[in-house]
Amino acid sequence: MQSPTASVLGEVGLPASIRELAARSWDAIVVGAGHNGLACAAYLARAGLRVLVLESRARVGGACTLEEPFPGVRMSPCAYLAGLLHPLVVEELGLPRRGFHWTPAVNGLFVPFLDGSSIQLWDDDDRCAEEVRRLSPADVEGSRAMNDVLRRLRDALRPDSPADLWLGEPPTPAQIDARLGADDEARCLLFRWSMAEFVERYLRDERLQIAYLGQGVIGTNASPFDPGTASIRFHHASGRLGGMPGMWGYVRGGMGMVSFYFCDAAREAGALVAAGVAVAQILPSEGVVLENGERIAAHAVVSNADPRVTLRLLGPAADPAWRAQVERIPMEGCTVKLNVLLADLPNFTARPGLNQPHHYGQINTPLTKQEWKSAFAAARRAELPTHLWCELYFQSVHDPSLAPAGRHTMSVFAQYVPYRFAQGTWDSLRDEVRRLALGSLARFCSNIDAAVLDVQVLGPPDIEHKVGLTGGHIFQGECLPAYMWSNRLAARTPMPGVYLCGACTHPGGSVIGVNGRNAAKALLHDLRR
Repeated sequence: MQSPTASVLGEVGLPASIRELAARSWDAIVVGAGHNGLACAAYLARAGLRVLVLESRARVGGACTLEEPFPGVRMSPCAYLAGLLHPLVVEELGLPRRGFHWTPAVNGLFVPFLDGSSIQLWDDDDRCAEEVRRLSPADVEGSRAMNDVLRRLRDALRPDSPADLWLGEPPTPAQIDARLGADDEARCLLFRWSMAEFVERYLRDERLQIAYLGQGVIGTNASPFDPGTASIRFHHASGRLGGMPGMWGYVRGGMGMVSFYFCDAAREAGALVAAGVAVAQILPSEGVVLENGERIAAHAVVSNADPRVTLRLLGPAADPAWRAQVERIPMEGCTVKLNVLLADLPNFTARPGLNQPHHYGQINTPLTKQEWKSAFAAARRAELPTHLWCELYFQSVHDPSLAPAGRHTMSVFAQYVPYRFAQGTWDSLRDEVRRLALGSLARFCSNIDAAVLDVQVLGPPDIEHKVGLTGGHIFQGECLPAYMWSNRLAARTPMPGVYLCGACTHPGGSVIGVNGRNAAKALLHDLRR
């Protein structure tokens, strides 16, 4: 089935004139057409509400959209892989019949090391154990024990049933504690351990330890030696997409197709989606005011914008205690995204070849423990580090239609970089960041200089400007334990008729969709009351 939204690459335009939209009667206005906002609109419209989605940019999807950064190449500017997308949302919004298809990255995580060794952490337990045995025989049992505590925690908090704690209201500490029972390891993983403590508890070989460290700080402005970072590893391993626990994979057509399918679902249910329409003010219980001064009335407003933007739109109408809670949330990004066009796939010196099993999974180029500490300290000083940790994905090996024949796409997700520099700006230092990232890869690859044809570099301010995420923080605020579960913002706000549906809400950041579902369910419940 052809996606109507994808056919125009998300540039849906106006369904009617602004004056006509303002003249209509609306039950709910959704501010922002990111994937959660579109999912929320779909659920509300399917329940019979009159729903209007307003997006300030020309293209829907927010951080999970599709663009053409290079001629003939389609890539998502920020989002790159699916794993936490909730199966219930996939089913309820009919994504499979709309064309949704994903390829699980069963080849797992490949990590080369500077000494010439490497490991491929296959998703298959037996194959993974063989790789661990080859690298470090003493770590086979520890590796299994480490994965087992992740499994126990996922099964306790996120069973494949309506008892999944991601659904509905954030659980209380007492509810979480009851689920964990006597499992103190799971409790430490969820709330206390640093990522370094986590891996050092179970693994002996330092190469194997550093292979995992980056998984505890994805999109997180913290060091893997900081308390609570192990919970980031759990968050990203807690999905069940396709009935495959912890699995990530590639969406056919690119990650932006998820948002486009949500947009299709919303419009099919009767919601109107208007792109290129900027909201200037949210009026609780009344509606919104557009930047052009036009006022559109609605009983409820659901903000898919991040909470700092929502605060600005509320102005003096924001509840003081809620304002203070939002302002306490760290929201400064530390990641740089490189969208790369390649003539050839990278040739890793530890496992040579241009079309190898590792190119079909995820790849991390690691840092030593001292490099991790130095890199984080450099970013804190508003400087660039000597090397970046990089996570690599090659969408085109799974979907050749996304690039011209003989070419490949590479997504590079790297950290740490500062939001602003002590000396210079992102515009003046962009080429230096590009060289730093590619140089960090070149330590492990023999052909990076020759393989790279073109690069788009997006630092935190670029993400902020391009997508509207304050501070360029890809999760609308930190996902560390202090800001998760009952400490995360709820869909309901103290302002009458104002709701949140973005990544700032429970259950947190990534392409999930259930944030939008939770907000819709909360609003529908309140309307029934």
